[in-house]
Amino acid sequence: MLQQLFSPSLLHALDLVGIFVFAISGALLAVRKNLDVFGIAVLAEATALGGGLFRDVVIGAVPPAAFTDLGYFVTPLLAVALVFFLHPHVERIQNAVNFFDAAGLGLFCVVGTTKAYDYGLGLTASACLGLVTAVGGGVLRDVLANEVPSLLRWDRDLYAVPAMVGATMVALCLRFDVLNALTSALAVVTAFVLRLLALRYHWRAPRAWQRRSTAREED
Repeated sequence: MLQQLFSPSLLHALDLVGIFVFAISGALLAVRKNLDVFGIAVLAEATALGGGLFRDVVIGAVPPAAFTDLGYFVTPLLAVALVFFLHPHVERIQNAVNFFDAAGLGLFCVVGTTKAYDYGLGLTASACLGLVTAVGGGVLRDVLANEVPSLLRWDRDLYAVPAMVGATMVALCLRFDVLNALTSALAVVTAFVLRLLALRYHWRAPRAWQRRSTAREED
C-alpha cells in the first residue's frame, strides 16, 4: 500500500530527511552530555533508526531496511559530522531543527502505521507501531543518555500525542477504506501541526487528578 500512496523515490527521500533530523537531535543531546565522538554516533544512530528497527522486527520485515540500505546507516553519520564540528551553530537554529523534527514525526507515524498494516497487523496494533516508529528512537536516545524519556515527562511539550493522532487517523482511514495520498498527507500534516502548536503554546498532558505531590521535575 505504501507504494500506492507514495512513489518509492519520494518515500526514500522523505525517510532520509526524517532520519537526518532525528539523528541531529540525538547528536545534540550527546554533545550536551559531553560524550565522545563514538557516543555521539551511537545516540544519533539510535535516535534515527530505533523506532523503525523495532517496528520491522515486530512485523517480521527482516532484515530491517536500516540494514539493507546503506543510506539509512550513513545519513545519521552525516548528522554526526555536522554536529561534531558545528554544534554551536546547530544549537542556534534549534527552531528549524524542531520544525523538521515535527515533520519527521508526522511522516513516520503515518508510514509506520501503513507498513504494519501491510504486514497483516490489525488496526489497533498498526497504529501502536506507527506511534513507536515515530517516537521509539527518541525513547532509546534518552534511555542511553540516562534520562527519563521526554515523552514521559510532564514538563515537556506534547510529542507522543500528535503522533498518536496521526496514526489513529491512518487506522480510521484504513477501516473505512479511504486511505489514499490525500488522506495520508492530511494525517501527516495534522500530526505535524499539532506538534508545532504544542511547541508554540507549550501544550502538556494533564497529571493525576487531585495529586498531593508538590515535587517539581528537575531540568
